[in-house]
Amino acid sequence: MLQPVDGTRIWPGYFSRAEQAALVETLRALVGTAPLYQVRMPRTGRPLSVQMTNLGPLGWISDAKGYRYEPCHPQTQRPWPGIPSLLLRTWNDLTDGAPEPQACLVNYYGPGSKMGLHQDKDEEALDVPVLSVSLGDTALFRLGGLDRKGPTRSFKLASGDVMLLGGPSRLRFHGVARIYEGTSTLLDKGGRLNLTLRRVTR
Repeated sequence: MLQPVDGTRIWPGYFSRAEQAALVETLRALVGTAPLYQVRMPRTGRPLSVQMTNLGPLGWISDAKGYRYEPCHPQTQRPWPGIPSLLLRTWNDLTDGAPEPQACLVNYYGPGSKMGLHQDKDEEALDVPVLSVSLGDTALFRLGGLDRKGPTRSFKLASGDVMLLGGPSRLRFHGVARIYEGTSTLLDKGGRLNLTLRRVTR
């Protein structure tokens, strides 16, 4: 386990290749009922470069009405599928007994996709950590401080890595600067899946 700054923990290769493949197969079935869709920014309506869906009782939404959590997929109007048991076990193993997650964001990064610096702050339970799982191509992850304009540090997250942002790192600005195409053969069409587990309510 690595700890680049206080409150940030990384477990390189936490999931074996077999576990990663099994998780991708599970996700493929779930995404069949809650398809990936293009997320848009509030006010501007500008699309993000990632595609997204959610798992769990609540799903994170971004559209003209703003950022929020909703119980149903915005296109199908159906409840989000449940969070896979492997992810729930991982949460229980790594978050020191934190309340069970209510949302799992599934972000797909295709060629050229990235994510600007942002805070995960749309939740009431800001005292509960955020847990992130990387699958597929390696990403260059940026981690800043509590000020968007503050200095950042960068490190790579590879397929099977798990990262936790908690305590003093819970509200750090963070993002994905780039995806290293072709660094993994896990996903049939390449790219990267990022699964982010969050507790929403207190």
